[in-house]
Amino acid sequence: MTATAPPPGRTGGSTVSDTLVVTWRNLKRIPRIPELAVFAILQSVMFVLLFAFVFGGAIAVEGGNYREYLMPGIFAQTLAFASATTTIGITDDMQKGLVDRFRSLPMARSAFLTGRTIADVAYNAGILIVLMLSGLAVGWRVRDGVVEFLAGFGIALLFAYAMSWVGVFVGQLVPTVEVGQQVAFTVVFPITFLSNAFVPLESLPGWLQPFAEWNPVSTLTAAMRELFGNPSPPAGSSFAAEQPVLMTVIWCVVFVAIFAPLAVRRYRDTSK
Repeated sequence: MTATAPPPGRTGGSTVSDTLVVTWRNLKRIPRIPELAVFAILQSVMFVLLFAFVFGGAIAVEGGNYREYLMPGIFAQTLAFASATTTIGITDDMQKGLVDRFRSLPMARSAFLTGRTIADVAYNAGILIVLMLSGLAVGWRVRDGVVEFLAGFGIALLFAYAMSWVGVFVGQLVPTVEVGQQVAFTVVFPITFLSNAFVPLESLPGWLQPFAEWNPVSTLTAAMRELFGNPSPPAGSSFAAEQPVLMTVIWCVVFVAIFAPLAVRRYRDTSK
């Protein structure tokens, strides 16, 4: 979690309590606007059904069935697109003048942003559980132990947290929700599909394979396949292909280290 120095009179403990209050504020919006979660789940389940039943018979996977290969890719895609939801939410809050209201309160400047990212992780955890249940219904299975499963679930949420900081930063740059939606999907869509999420890397053109190997969506997908014991065809000899778990953690640290300070600085500049 990235935090800036609290306003005068605020202690570190108060900063934490401010963050928790904002986190709870964001989580309370979910039952009040259930359509957000419902359509996010429906969209993800639709991808599961389309790829499992429409394309599954046409895509051969070495060492296992396509549905087990597919599901970690669906998880990674959903978490990558979650940054678009964060972007839209932050832009909407900025447009409605919420920043001005928070600025008038004696609260830590970073609480607005960190509260949003923590709430998004909790929200995505719920989406991920629903997706896993959908995957079990179409034939996905976890082949390794409980520890490996929890490690896979944890690294997925770590990725969601890192991507939420990207969304927080982008959401403060764009002028409207419509622009935010277009920018987020324009960035996330290519990195999601130019990856190993849905097809083995060797099926891609040779000049695209290096990009796909190092793509954070690819490393997350390969990491979950490894931890869940799902089919994971050879993807090359690069560090990213041979150490997907470690590479995913590195990507997450890099994203947070870059975008969290940028997002907090942007927010502080906006609040002046």
